[in-house]
Amino acid sequence: MKTFFLLLAVLGSAATSLARPPNVVVIFIDDMGYGDIGPYGATKQRTPHLDRMAKEGMKLTSFYAAPVCSVSRAQMMTGCYGARVSVPGVYFPGQSVGLNPSEVTVAERLKEKGYATQIIGKWHLGDQPEFLPTRQGFDHYLGIPYSNDMLKKSADTKIPVVPLLRDEKIVELMDGDAQTRLVEIYTKEAVDFIGRSKDKPFYLYFAHNAVHTPIHPGVAFAGKSQNGRFGDWVEEVDWSVGQVLDALRSQGLDKDTLVVFTSDNGPWLIRGVDGGSAGPLRGGKGSTWEGGVREPTIAWWPGHVPANSVNDAVAGTIDLLPTFVSLAGGTAPATPVIDGRDITSILLGQSKESAREAHYYFASYDLQAVRQGRWKLALVPQPDGMGKQAAKVPAGLRLYDLDAEIGEQTDVAAQHPEIVAKLKALADKMAAEIGGKEPTARRPAGEVKGAKTLYPMIDYVPNDGKKDDAKKSEKKEASKKSAAKSAAKPIALAQAKVGDTIASASAPQVGQKAFTISVAVESTQSDAVIVAQGGLIGHALYLKGGHVAFAVRHGADEVVEILSPAEVKGSFAVTASLAADGAMKLVVAGQEAVTGKSRGLLSRQPAEDFCVGHDTAKPVGLYGKLIVLQGAVSGLSVTTP
Repeated sequence: MKTFFLLLAVLGSAATSLARPPNVVVIFIDDMGYGDIGPYGATKQRTPHLDRMAKEGMKLTSFYAAPVCSVSRAQMMTGCYGARVSVPGVYFPGQSVGLNPSEVTVAERLKEKGYATQIIGKWHLGDQPEFLPTRQGFDHYLGIPYSNDMLKKSADTKIPVVPLLRDEKIVELMDGDAQTRLVEIYTKEAVDFIGRSKDKPFYLYFAHNAVHTPIHPGVAFAGKSQNGRFGDWVEEVDWSVGQVLDALRSQGLDKDTLVVFTSDNGPWLIRGVDGGSAGPLRGGKGSTWEGGVREPTIAWWPGHVPANSVNDAVAGTIDLLPTFVSLAGGTAPATPVIDGRDITSILLGQSKESAREAHYYFASYDLQAVRQGRWKLALVPQPDGMGKQAAKVPAGLRLYDLDAEIGEQTDVAAQHPEIVAKLKALADKMAAEIGGKEPTARRPAGEVKGAKTLYPMIDYVPNDGKKDDAKKSEKKEASKKSAAKSAAKPIALAQAKVGDTIASASAPQVGQKAFTISVAVESTQSDAVIVAQGGLIGHALYLKGGHVAFAVRHGADEVVEILSPAEVKGSFAVTASLAADGAMKLVVAGQEAVTGKSRGLLSRQPAEDFCVGHDTAKPVGLYGKLIVLQGAVSGLSVTTP
């Protein structure tokens, strides 16, 4: 009790009416951009509940997450940058790695304080039993444990599905159409949890799969916005927010509950109209430009968070754990080290200064930028987003004044050398601690043996993050056998015609090799597949909006596409190549060459068939529909060094 009354004294007179520590609700959206809701400038989709939430609460306009899904969720759970807890990227179904169970999550910290804990929606920190949320401090779980686009073919039905879990058991295998029910299912569970838990403090982590592609708005919302199905889904998310806030009001809990609305990363720009908007910010998902990591964030706690307020202090998802623990009457221990800080004073309108010395922008284990106050120092060239090549910027360090220009267009490093030196020193220190290949303070990821998928799948091999010598040896042996088989049955690609399909083992062996594709095409179509092989890992050459496109895919969420500068019509010749360092090049006869950069060679031979003029399985390239080529190909070749 002594600790609790001390807490009330710290919070000030606004909190003296509290009879207990506040409930905490986090509404975490997937792939929502800075410009996708009304309070942050959206006009094509209506968000009346979020508009009201902002009027009754606070907009946090410099609130940061991470470039991609799993990293952002690890930060939310641990209060640490993903690099510190060895969560560098995105987890896939059936992997043997995940958030280490030894990490103490915010749910575990609040559970120690007597909170009921529930997670609804996307977990994405490992799908093995040891990594599931019910092993990480949550009393209950209802949701899809990873991204909604990670549909894999069920061995029973042969239909691509994702699993809906209740606690640790599958209650439904959902195909794409079934996802139209997701927001409604999740929202009902949230409202029910609030009603069940009203008599004790609770923590609700409501992590929507929306608005990640594929976009599946509920039937009641389809076609209702002025921004296509993406806008429809945003409007359904807004309805869901309204349901949660109304449930708190009807239970008389609104003045006892802190609600934080935010997103895991920026908009997925290469998804076009399905990808969302970063508003005035540069870049999107997968990028450390502001548009990739600065999120539309609202804090709501009537009577405590000042109404209709705006705070531009630098803060982020890593700050939520120490803040929630503080509000619950505790203190985050000094060990293990966390990177976040208590931002209670910011939320209560008592401070407009960041609680941290600096904010660090990691992409995987690479520190790419650092911000302190108005100044952001970019250390390396940054891609504009996932699937996009690095922007053309001058070599060397770049300094941006975010107060003067939020869009990061003007480098002012030459005018402020002392700021550059100060931020570079901070960056060097943090990079040495948790970045790069030889960090001094990085904690290990969780790892299990005998990992398997949650349900029997076909045509899928888990993209495991661990590559020990034994696995390398197995891959090398498999490659030798595959090459031998290919040599025994040579395929005459030059005679290949539209509709031909070549088994992976007999197709050109491009795994861990540089390769060049050359072909002459005759077609009047604007969109069609020319050649494709892969699925989860692979390559494709295709027509897109009249342009020739070349794509290299390294995983479900990692594909780089480059487009010819001009449209093609009739007959044309094309050459596309992937170099050992990941450099991509596309040359269409009569046009200027275009280049791009993927992260390297394909890690293995594509598992699916080599297809000419079509794509038989999981799309390799960024084409919405698998359109068969109506025309002819000739002189097809795929060469390796």
